Amino acid sequence: MTVAFLDGRPAGADDLAALALVNYGHFSSMQVRGRAVQGLELHLHRLKAATRELFDVRLDDTRILGAMRAALDAAGMDDASLRATVYARGFDHAQPDRDLPVDVLVSLGPPREADQCPAWVKTYAFQRPLPHIKHVGTFPLFQLRRQARREGVDDALFVDAKGRISEGSVWNIGFWDGRQVIWPQADALRGTAERLLQAGLAEAGVQQRHAPVEARGLAGIRAAFAANATGIWPIAGIDETTLRPDPALMATLAAALRSQPWRPLAA
Repeated sequence: MTVAFLDGRPAGADDLAALALVNYGHFSSMQVRGRAVQGLELHLHRLKAATRELFDVRLDDTRILGAMRAALDAAGMDDASLRATVYARGFDHAQPDRDLPVDVLVSLGPPREADQCPAWVKTYAFQRPLPHIKHVGTFPLFQLRRQARREGVDDALFVDAKGRISEGSVWNIGFWDGRQVIWPQADALRGTAERLLQAGLAEAGVQQRHAPVEARGLAGIRAAFAANATGIWPIAGIDETTLRPDPALMATLAAALRSQPWRPLAA
Protein backbone atom coordinates (compact mmCIF):
# COMPACT_ATOMS: atom_id res chain seq x y z
CA MET A 1 0.00 0.00 0.00
CA THR A 2 1.26 3.47 -0.90
CA VAL A 3 0.38 6.56 1.14
CA ALA A 4 1.04 10.16 0.17
CA PHE A 5 1.61 13.33 2.16
CA LEU A 6 1.79 16.93 0.99
CA ASP A 7 4.28 18.86 3.08
CA GLY A 8 3.49 16.54 5.98
CA ARG A 9 -0.30 16.32 5.80
CA PRO A 10 -2.26 13.52 4.11
CA ALA A 11 -2.62 14.38 0.42
CA GLY A 12 -6.19 14.84 -0.75
CA ALA A 13 -7.82 14.04 -4.07
CA ASP A 14 -7.36 17.61 -5.35
CA ASP A 15 -3.66 17.53 -4.46
CA LEU A 16 -3.11 14.33 -6.42
CA ALA A 17 -5.34 15.39 -9.32
CA ALA A 18 -3.17 18.45 -9.89
CA LEU A 19 -0.19 16.17 -10.50
CA ALA A 20 -2.09 13.53 -12.47
CA LEU A 21 -3.79 15.98 -14.83
CA VAL A 22 -0.82 18.28 -15.42
CA ASN A 23 2.26 16.21 -16.13
CA TYR A 24 4.85 18.78 -15.01
CA GLY A 25 7.21 18.14 -12.13
CA HIS A 26 10.15 16.03 -11.02
CA PHE A 27 11.03 13.54 -8.30
CA SER A 28 13.66 11.40 -6.62
CA SER A 29 13.11 7.86 -5.37
CA MET A 30 15.08 6.34 -2.50
CA GLN A 31 15.15 3.58 0.06
CA VAL A 32 14.84 4.51 3.74
CA ARG A 33 16.22 2.26 6.47
CA GLY A 34 16.07 3.30 10.10
CA ARG A 35 15.19 6.86 9.03
CA ALA A 36 18.42 7.06 6.99
CA VAL A 37 19.08 7.24 3.22
CA GLN A 38 22.15 6.21 1.29
CA GLY A 39 23.30 9.04 -0.96
CA LEU A 40 20.94 11.50 0.71
CA GLU A 41 23.00 14.49 -0.42
CA LEU A 42 22.68 13.31 -4.05
CA HIS A 43 18.89 13.15 -3.78
CA LEU A 44 18.73 16.59 -2.19
CA HIS A 45 20.95 18.09 -4.89
CA ARG A 46 18.82 16.49 -7.62
CA LEU A 47 15.59 17.88 -6.16
CA LYS A 48 16.96 21.38 -5.63
CA ALA A 49 18.63 21.65 -9.05
CA ALA A 50 15.57 20.43 -10.95
CA THR A 51 13.30 22.79 -9.00
CA ARG A 52 15.46 25.73 -10.05
CA GLU A 53 15.39 24.63 -13.68
CA LEU A 54 11.69 23.77 -13.97
CA PHE A 55 10.15 26.37 -11.65
CA ASP A 56 12.78 29.08 -11.05
CA VAL A 57 12.25 28.47 -7.34
CA ARG A 58 14.79 27.86 -4.61
CA LEU A 59 13.99 24.77 -2.56
CA ASP A 60 16.10 24.18 0.53
CA ASP A 61 17.16 21.06 2.41
CA THR A 62 15.12 21.99 5.49
CA ARG A 63 11.82 21.85 3.65
CA ILE A 64 12.59 18.63 1.79
CA LEU A 65 13.84 16.80 4.88
CA GLY A 66 10.95 18.16 6.95
CA ALA A 67 8.44 16.81 4.44
CA MET A 68 10.13 13.41 4.45
CA ARG A 69 10.26 13.16 8.23
CA ALA A 70 6.67 14.35 8.62
CA ALA A 71 5.45 11.71 6.15
CA LEU A 72 7.34 8.94 7.95
CA ASP A 73 5.99 10.18 11.29
CA ALA A 74 2.42 10.25 10.00
CA ALA A 75 2.73 6.75 8.52
CA GLY A 76 4.58 5.37 11.54
CA MET A 77 7.37 4.03 9.30
CA ASP A 78 11.14 3.85 9.76
CA ASP A 79 11.85 1.68 6.69
CA ALA A 80 10.20 2.52 3.37
CA SER A 81 10.44 3.13 -0.33
CA LEU A 82 10.16 6.91 -0.50
CA ARG A 83 9.48 9.14 -3.48
CA ALA A 84 9.69 12.92 -3.13
CA THR A 85 7.90 14.74 -5.96
CA VAL A 86 8.11 18.48 -6.55
CA TYR A 87 5.30 20.10 -8.53
CA ALA A 88 2.98 23.10 -8.38
CA ARG A 89 -0.72 22.61 -7.72
CA GLY A 90 -1.46 25.94 -9.40
CA PHE A 91 0.42 25.17 -12.61
CA ASP A 92 -1.57 26.13 -15.73
CA HIS A 93 -0.41 24.93 -19.14
CA ALA A 94 -1.91 28.10 -20.65
CA GLN A 95 0.48 30.19 -18.54
CA PRO A 96 3.46 27.89 -17.95
CA ASP A 97 5.81 30.81 -17.27
CA ARG A 98 3.79 32.16 -14.33
CA ASP A 99 5.67 32.28 -11.02
CA LEU A 100 4.24 29.76 -8.58
CA PRO A 101 5.14 28.25 -5.22
CA VAL A 102 6.06 24.57 -5.37
CA ASP A 103 4.65 21.65 -3.42
CA VAL A 104 6.54 18.68 -2.00
CA LEU A 105 4.61 15.42 -2.20
CA VAL A 106 6.11 12.45 -0.34
CA SER A 107 4.77 8.99 -1.10
CA LEU A 108 5.68 5.94 0.96
CA GLY A 109 5.51 2.23 0.24
CA PRO A 110 7.06 -0.96 1.58
CA PRO A 111 10.87 -1.25 1.43
CA ARG A 112 12.20 -2.80 -1.76
CA GLU A 113 15.39 -4.56 -2.78
CA ALA A 114 16.55 -5.38 -6.28
CA ASP A 115 15.77 -8.83 -7.67
CA GLN A 116 19.13 -10.56 -8.09
CA CYS A 117 17.92 -12.70 -10.99
CA PRO A 118 20.00 -11.91 -14.13
CA ALA A 119 17.99 -9.83 -16.59
CA TRP A 120 17.95 -10.09 -20.38
CA VAL A 121 17.27 -6.73 -22.01
CA LYS A 122 16.41 -5.46 -25.47
CA THR A 123 17.57 -2.18 -26.99
CA TYR A 124 15.20 0.49 -28.25
CA ALA A 125 16.07 3.74 -29.97
CA PHE A 126 14.88 6.34 -27.48
CA GLN A 127 16.17 9.51 -25.85
CA ARG A 128 14.37 10.96 -22.86
CA PRO A 129 13.68 14.70 -23.07
CA LEU A 130 15.80 16.63 -20.57
CA PRO A 131 17.57 13.39 -19.63
CA HIS A 132 19.47 15.02 -16.77
CA ILE A 133 16.20 15.65 -14.90
CA LYS A 134 14.22 12.88 -13.22
CA HIS A 135 10.93 14.36 -14.40
CA VAL A 136 7.44 12.89 -14.16
CA GLY A 137 7.23 12.22 -17.92
CA THR A 138 7.59 8.46 -17.44
CA PHE A 139 5.09 7.19 -20.04
CA PRO A 140 7.66 6.14 -22.69
CA LEU A 141 9.84 4.44 -20.08
CA PHE A 142 7.02 2.23 -18.91
CA GLN A 143 5.58 1.67 -22.38
CA LEU A 144 8.93 0.43 -23.71
CA ARG A 145 9.48 -1.71 -20.63
CA ARG A 146 6.04 -3.24 -21.23
CA GLN A 147 6.86 -3.79 -24.89
CA ALA A 148 10.13 -5.50 -23.98
CA ARG A 149 8.35 -7.93 -21.67
CA ARG A 150 5.70 -8.66 -24.28
CA GLU A 151 8.56 -9.51 -26.64
CA GLY A 152 9.95 -12.08 -24.23
CA VAL A 153 12.73 -10.23 -22.41
CA ASP A 154 12.96 -8.62 -18.98
CA ASP A 155 13.42 -4.92 -19.64
CA ALA A 156 14.24 -2.14 -22.10
CA LEU A 157 17.66 -0.60 -22.69
CA PHE A 158 17.88 2.70 -24.55
CA VAL A 159 20.27 3.70 -27.32
CA ASP A 160 20.64 7.19 -28.78
CA ALA A 161 20.59 8.29 -32.42
CA LYS A 162 24.24 7.24 -32.77
CA GLY A 163 23.55 3.73 -31.47
CA ARG A 164 25.23 4.40 -28.13
CA ILE A 165 23.81 2.77 -25.01
CA SER A 166 22.56 5.37 -22.54
CA GLU A 167 20.42 3.89 -19.75
CA GLY A 168 17.73 1.37 -18.89
CA SER A 169 14.05 2.06 -18.32
CA VAL A 170 14.44 2.88 -14.62
CA TRP A 171 18.10 2.01 -14.06
CA ASN A 172 21.65 2.73 -15.13
CA ILE A 173 23.98 0.20 -16.68
CA GLY A 174 27.70 -0.50 -16.34
CA PHE A 175 30.06 -2.89 -18.12
CA TRP A 176 33.09 -4.99 -17.16
CA ASP A 177 35.90 -5.88 -19.58
CA GLY A 178 37.87 -7.96 -17.10
CA ARG A 179 40.07 -5.08 -15.97
CA GLN A 180 37.83 -2.09 -15.40
CA VAL A 181 34.26 -0.90 -15.11
CA ILE A 182 33.05 1.02 -18.15
CA TRP A 183 30.27 3.56 -17.74
CA PRO A 184 28.49 4.28 -21.06
CA GLN A 185 29.07 7.79 -22.34
CA ALA A 186 25.75 9.17 -23.60
CA ASP A 187 23.05 11.57 -22.44
CA ALA A 188 21.19 9.90 -19.56
CA LEU A 189 19.91 10.45 -16.07
CA ARG A 190 22.92 9.88 -13.84
CA GLY A 191 21.41 7.88 -11.00
CA THR A 192 22.30 8.09 -7.34
CA ALA A 193 23.21 4.38 -7.22
CA GLU A 194 25.56 4.87 -10.17
CA ARG A 195 27.30 7.73 -8.38
CA LEU A 196 27.54 5.78 -5.13
CA LEU A 197 29.07 2.85 -6.98
CA GLN A 198 31.58 5.12 -8.69
CA ALA A 199 32.63 6.56 -5.33
CA GLY A 200 32.87 3.15 -3.67
CA LEU A 201 34.82 1.60 -6.55
CA ALA A 202 37.23 4.54 -6.59
CA GLU A 203 37.85 4.13 -2.85
CA ALA A 204 38.49 0.40 -3.40
CA GLY A 205 40.99 1.13 -6.17
CA VAL A 206 38.91 -0.44 -8.96
CA GLN A 207 39.65 1.06 -12.37
CA GLN A 208 36.79 2.87 -14.10
CA ARG A 209 36.32 4.91 -17.23
CA HIS A 210 33.58 6.59 -19.24
CA ALA A 211 33.41 5.64 -22.91
CA PRO A 212 30.82 5.26 -25.67
CA VAL A 213 29.42 1.73 -25.76
CA GLU A 214 27.48 0.63 -28.83
CA ALA A 215 24.90 -2.13 -28.55
CA ARG A 216 26.31 -3.69 -31.73
CA GLY A 217 29.89 -3.39 -30.53
CA LEU A 218 30.08 -5.38 -27.31
CA ALA A 219 33.21 -7.31 -28.25
CA GLY A 220 35.54 -7.32 -25.26
CA ILE A 221 32.71 -6.84 -22.77
CA ARG A 222 32.66 -9.75 -20.33
CA ALA A 223 29.77 -8.76 -18.06
CA ALA A 224 27.24 -6.04 -17.38
CA PHE A 225 25.12 -4.93 -14.45
CA ALA A 226 22.20 -2.65 -13.68
CA ALA A 227 21.76 -0.31 -10.72
CA ASN A 228 19.12 1.91 -9.18
CA ALA A 229 17.99 2.93 -5.70
CA THR A 230 16.85 -0.63 -4.93
CA GLY A 231 20.33 -2.10 -5.53
CA ILE A 232 22.28 -3.89 -8.25
CA TRP A 233 21.64 -6.94 -10.43
CA PRO A 234 23.45 -8.72 -13.29
CA ILE A 235 22.59 -8.40 -16.98
CA ALA A 236 22.37 -11.81 -18.69
CA GLY A 237 22.16 -10.54 -22.25
CA ILE A 238 21.56 -7.59 -24.57
CA ASP A 239 19.56 -8.30 -27.72
CA GLU A 240 21.27 -11.39 -29.21
CA THR A 241 24.47 -11.07 -27.16
CA THR A 242 24.86 -13.34 -24.15
CA LEU A 243 26.70 -11.87 -21.17
CA ARG A 244 27.67 -14.36 -18.49
CA PRO A 245 27.05 -12.96 -14.97
CA ASP A 246 30.31 -12.54 -13.04
CA PRO A 247 29.92 -13.39 -9.32
CA ALA A 248 33.26 -11.79 -8.44
CA LEU A 249 32.23 -8.54 -10.14
CA MET A 250 28.86 -8.53 -8.38
CA ALA A 251 30.59 -9.09 -5.03
CA THR A 252 32.93 -6.17 -5.72
CA LEU A 253 30.01 -3.93 -6.67
CA ALA A 254 28.04 -4.95 -3.59
CA ALA A 255 31.01 -4.15 -1.35
CA ALA A 256 31.49 -0.78 -3.05
CA LEU A 257 27.83 0.07 -2.50
CA ARG A 258 27.89 -1.05 1.14
CA SER A 259 30.90 1.18 1.79
CA GLN A 260 28.88 4.32 1.15
CA PRO A 261 27.30 5.84 4.28
CA TRP A 262 23.63 6.13 5.14
CA ARG A 263 22.68 9.66 6.21
CA PRO A 264 19.92 10.25 8.77
CA LEU A 265 16.92 12.35 7.76
CA ALA A 266 17.78 14.79 10.54
CA ALA A 267 17.21 18.53 10.47
